[in-house]
This record gives sequence, structure tokens and C-alpha cells, in this order.
Amino acid sequence: MSQTFQSWRRRAYALAGAFTLLVLQGCATPPKPYDYTAYKAAKPASILVLPPLNATPEVQARPSVLAQVTMPLAESGYYVLPVSLVDETLKQNGVHTADEAHAIDAAKLRDIFGADAGLYLKVTRYGSVYRVINSETAVTLEAKMVDLRTSQVLWEGAASASSAEQGNNSQGGLVGLLVKALVEQIVASATDRSHPIAGLASQRLLGAGSPNGLLFGPRSPHYGKVDEAGKPPTTAKLGG
Repeated sequence: MSQTFQSWRRRAYALAGAFTLLVLQGCATPPKPYDYTAYKAAKPASILVLPPLNATPEVQARPSVLAQVTMPLAESGYYVLPVSLVDETLKQNGVHTADEAHAIDAAKLRDIFGADAGLYLKVTRYGSVYRVINSETAVTLEAKMVDLRTSQVLWEGAASASSAEQGNNSQGGLVGLLVKALVEQIVASATDRSHPIAGLASQRLLGAGSPNGLLFGPRSPHYGKVDEAGKPPTTAKLGG
């Protein structure tokens, strides 16, 4: 009986070890590299940002995000058509919602605005949530870049940012955590605390050089000098 028990125990340990190894390997697997073939061939230099779709109940989500996407795109090396001018032009032509704007044919957008690519944004999370012992403000964005000359999708991505990333340094025990969460929720409701979080999410989503992120545009000094992971290309010659 003891030998049988020891045999089963060894098998159990072996299976547990193998399972743990598989789990660790799965967690360590890097994301699949994005296929930038079409992106690199298109070489977009100017971008038309369409009004974001808002899948949240927060009405301020759309203007908040729209106001903060130009900077990371410009810093990435692209010319960005002024978003306020684009928004007003759409309204003057009877397009009053983001859904209507996103439904416009790519060739038509090219004719009207002359941009190389269109950026289609969607806000899937925006606002604060009260969870008994903490209050979290979070923003999640999705984006798709489309070549307005060919209607081909060049790139897709998503990014999030949260106030929870700052950590919790409360030293007042459970009561302190409850009071802190309640105060944060009241402040978040009275002021748009999501706005700066949206700025961080926009930077993560549209700042070039991150793995599977946007490539640097022609106005950037890094254009053609770094790959999609923000590193020098493997074919680049280093040194003199």
C-alpha cells in the first residue's frame, strides 16, 4: 500500500509540476506581433479623426476623448486635421452623430478632407465605479486606422488607464478605506476625474513606438529609424 501511495504521489507531483509549467509558459507568451505590411505600404502622413463612438452612459466621454487625441498623434509624427473643424464641417453637412460619421464612405471622406487615413475611435469605458472599499475611475479606448484611399484597415488597437494604478496608501484600516472610497466617488461625480485618465489612455493608444502600436509618422525624427516595437530595425547599421 505504501509503495502504491508513493507512486500515486509522485505522479501527482509530476502532473502538478507539468501543469504549473504550462501555466507559466502561457502567461509568459508575448502577444502575437501585428502585421504592419499594409500600414508600411500605405505610408499615411495625414490623419482625419472622426468623432468617437460612445458605448458608455457618460455624455462627456466623447468630447473628453476627442479633445486629447491630437497631441499623441502629432507627437507620433502625423499631421492631424483640427478635430473641432472636422466636427463642425460634419455638422454643417447634416452629420450630427458619431454613428453617422463612421458610416460615411472612406472615399467620400477623402474627397471632403483630403486626409490619407481616418482614425475611428470608440470609448468602451469612461467614469468612476464605487466598490465598497475603493472607487476606481477608468477609461478604455479602441481605435482603427483606415486608409481613406483604399478603404483598407491599416491598424487596430486598444488601451486602458485607471486611477487604481496609483495604488492605495490608506492607513486608516477598513473604516479609512470606506471613507476614502466615498470621498473619491463624490469628488469624481462633482468633477470629471475621468478626463485626465482619458488623456493617459489616449497617449497609450496613439503614442507610437509601443509593441503593436502605431508606427512613427513622416514628421517624426524616428520615422523609418525604429520598428513597431520602438527599437532600431535589425537591418540598421550601428556605428560608423
